[in-house]
Amino acid sequence: MKFRGTYTVMITPYDSEGRIDVPGLRRFTDWQIAQGIAGLIPLGSTGEFLSLTDDERTLVAQTVIEQAAGRVPVFIGTGAENTYDVIRYSQEAEKLGADGVMIIPPFYSTPTDDELFVHYRRVSDAIGLPIMLYNNPATANVDLKPELVARLSCIDNCCLIKESTMDVTRVRDIIRLCGDRLSVFGGIMGFESFLEGAIGWVAVASNVAPHVMSEIFNLCDGYKDIGKAREMYFRNVPLIQFVGGQGYVSGTKALLKHMGFDVGGPRAPRLPLPEADDARALQIVRDLELRFEESA
Repeated sequence: MKFRGTYTVMITPYDSEGRIDVPGLRRFTDWQIAQGIAGLIPLGSTGEFLSLTDDERTLVAQTVIEQAAGRVPVFIGTGAENTYDVIRYSQEAEKLGADGVMIIPPFYSTPTDDELFVHYRRVSDAIGLPIMLYNNPATANVDLKPELVARLSCIDNCCLIKESTMDVTRVRDIIRLCGDRLSVFGGIMGFESFLEGAIGWVAVASNVAPHVMSEIFNLCDGYKDIGKAREMYFRNVPLIQFVGGQGYVSGTKALLKHMGFDVGGPRAPRLPLPEADDARALQIVRDLELRFEESA
């Protein structure tokens, strides 16, 4: 399977009792695919993976994989602090039928480069799935710099990376150092990453605007129409920035609620948006004419 395009790092919907909303997750999966999204990644940071029990993680992964039914690739976030937990989650994802896994580095122990290499090698040795490395030093407390990424790309299954810093020269350097061993997806800087050679985008904003975020990539792919892509991107920068900060979970959920799809609030310790921020979310929905409309 060819992995490219805009992938949504999905929110996890909850019902009124705070439980996983399985019917809502199925509806959300179908809507994303109908809107043209190229791939789905449940159980990332936006999916609140650290706030879920093991049983809930399994339920979310199984639900999205089953509902997607091979229509788009599904990568499961299997990050954890303990290498053996990552292996366990990744092996489960493989058994459930995932197309790959996305793995953020251990986020508290601040492992060295050698420790990170062994960590990813052990996971790779335990599964047969493609591994998407996830570099987000703001949350992981370690930085997968291009030289280390080049080393990790020599591990058999480590064939993709979500590069989620604000420095798009990282995309250039990873491509330069890794060649065809590893494909780069942008994280925070989607449009800018495409111009440096990224073949995809793991996006938060596509939770609420999957069609537009997909089109921005499609227009950049093969340099079809960079001008039009830039115009679409600039119009949506307020949305991308709104879900790019501390409130990426609560902000995304607030936007969806204003669009007509209530996915519940975030789990503690996160809180719903303050009133002023929620008003801003409503204004973004109105300005961009965002709606949750399902196909008949």
